[in-house]
Amino acid sequence: MRFIVYGAGAIGGVIGGRLFQAGHDVTLIARGAHRTAIRDRGLLVESPDDSARLRIPVVGHPSELGYEPGDVVLLGMKTQDTAEAVRALAASAPPDIVVACAQNGVENERLALRSFARVYGVCVVLPAAHLRPGVVQVYSAPVGGVLDVGRYPGGTDDVAPAIAGAFRDAGFGSAHRPDVMQYKYGKLLTNLGNAAEVVCGPGEGARDIAALARAEGLACFHAAGVDFAEADMTVYADVLNVRPVGGRRRFGGSSVQSLQRATGSVETDYLNGEIVLLGRTYGVPTPVNELLGHMANEMARDRRPPGLVAPEEFLAAVAARS
Repeated sequence: MRFIVYGAGAIGGVIGGRLFQAGHDVTLIARGAHRTAIRDRGLLVESPDDSARLRIPVVGHPSELGYEPGDVVLLGMKTQDTAEAVRALAASAPPDIVVACAQNGVENERLALRSFARVYGVCVVLPAAHLRPGVVQVYSAPVGGVLDVGRYPGGTDDVAPAIAGAFRDAGFGSAHRPDVMQYKYGKLLTNLGNAAEVVCGPGEGARDIAALARAEGLACFHAAGVDFAEADMTVYADVLNVRPVGGRRRFGGSSVQSLQRATGSVETDYLNGEIVLLGRTYGVPTPVNELLGHMANEMARDRRPPGLVAPEEFLAAVAARS
């Protein structure tokens, strides 16, 4: 089983690096300066306990690879980049290749299933960061994170347990879950706070706003009849041991990192936007998620830093729109 990690940023880079360290066959697909740094110097994986520079094979595009039976493609890019990535992959990879979505949100699997028959969801709980070319950080050790795997849209086979076993080899907690999408919907509720961190910055005010966004999400799930599994954070707390890397704590989640790197885009449309879509479909008001999505997208497009809006200013704007 070869793992082709398509999108070797924070999540993909850490997963690919740890799989490589565990002796698995790994190839990374990365872009721009990140790809150049990995090619020239290797991928540096930093953790609270150690760091390792790994000479992992890397290419810049799926068309540069030859594909073999048993290959597993792990998608690690943000959802706003998934459709383009799937098109590029479909143009060069066989249609029966395994595609596993190690991404936030619930849209990636649907996008992949349009082109590939063997699609898997991965529910990711992994405190990671990628802010510099050629470098990724994982903020938990010795267990790096939890990566539960299941066939999409459901069912069981021998592939998901094999992927889960490889993840465990690489130092992650991982279970085979036939109902993995219920867990990804549950994780989505947590990820609604990403945009609050973007708009207001990490802190108590952002957490309060995230709680309001989550309440809207729950109302939409109930109206739509969405089956979801609540994330039991006490279980993750027992498994993960989150600590600083190089004396620095992780600042914000994946969406905040997009603004820190000034990428020009953010995944909000597929997190808060998923709740807005459900709300508009089933007649549930979602003013908090709507405004979070609007502000986060605007800040990303303008390449502004995170945390420019005071929590009370945001809440006043929500009230004014209601």
